[in-house]
Amino acid sequence: MARGGANGKSQKASRGPQVSVVVVVYESGPTLAECLAAVRAQTFRDYEVLLIDNASSDRTAQAAATADPSIRLIENAENRGFAAAVNQAAKAASGPWLALLNPDAFAAPDWLARLVAAAQANPGVHAFASRQLMADDPGKLDGLGDVMALAGYPFRGGYTHPDPGPIAPGWVFSACGGAMLVERKLFLDIGGFDERLFCYCEDVDLGYRMRLIGEPTLLVPDAVVRHVGSASSGGRRSDFAAFHGTRNRFWVYVKDTPPVLFWLTLPLHIAATVVLFARHATAGELAAPMRGLIAGIRGLDIALAARREAQATRTVGSWAIARAMTWNPLDLFLRRAFIQQKRPTPPAGA
Repeated sequence: MARGGANGKSQKASRGPQVSVVVVVYESGPTLAECLAAVRAQTFRDYEVLLIDNASSDRTAQAAATADPSIRLIENAENRGFAAAVNQAAKAASGPWLALLNPDAFAAPDWLARLVAAAQANPGVHAFASRQLMADDPGKLDGLGDVMALAGYPFRGGYTHPDPGPIAPGWVFSACGGAMLVERKLFLDIGGFDERLFCYCEDVDLGYRMRLIGEPTLLVPDAVVRHVGSASSGGRRSDFAAFHGTRNRFWVYVKDTPPVLFWLTLPLHIAATVVLFARHATAGELAAPMRGLIAGIRGLDIALAARREAQATRTVGSWAIARAMTWNPLDLFLRRAFIQQKRPTPPAGA
């Protein structure tokens, strides 16, 4: 898709594209066409597109690849989940950078250009988050990166809040996997997304594991996408999302929290769980989250095995991780954005 003169094409063919845009498809319906149209309209042209279809029945990915032969289509015989599908794409990608984009996210024409410019301006940074707006109400945020509360609860910063307009770039805990840029080598070196999570919270887990080795994430607020998601589609979270989100949130807390921080924040985590479950009960949405929590506890051996892997790579202490979190409980319950302007101190020897 990186169009240009004949000489430019031959040079690109020899070195590959700079960015591999990865879109994971599962029953994506009409949003995929709009997503890909926005990708084709990017002002930055040095990219390829990889579609990974998780055994959809609607054939939208196949139709898109037929309409545009430059798209690289990977078809799975079964739904392997978002995490495994992105890992597939990362291994097959040609570019040194991976741009992950949800099939219901519509990128502004300069989205890739802004992310690549941020990467070039910050050579020591390897992950970048986007400004996400509600697709049907761009005056509201879908998120300004992911926030981690001190209680061990992640959330999308600023979700459903009014878009604040122009703001300075800053450091967030992690990037939402629906619209992010990450260096392919780092992504593969740390094992990619954890496929045990299947989907939901795999992006937070990735960002947390990056934090454990001193790799921060920079929010690029002028890299903008409009995202449909559950709020824009007018509904509450599906039972599938509530189950996996609850289970995986618990597993990520057990897996990634450094030892001292884990024991200090465990009472806070339990208290936050009680409050959030009371909210679920009030809204009549308790069954799926309860099943998710029970599955998380029953699968504690999975989380503990993952913990041994994650903590073995850790190069920073609990205090460095805690400083990247919000300590204000209102940020969690009001889903307020938390963006830091001071760059985290790299670990010794980094």
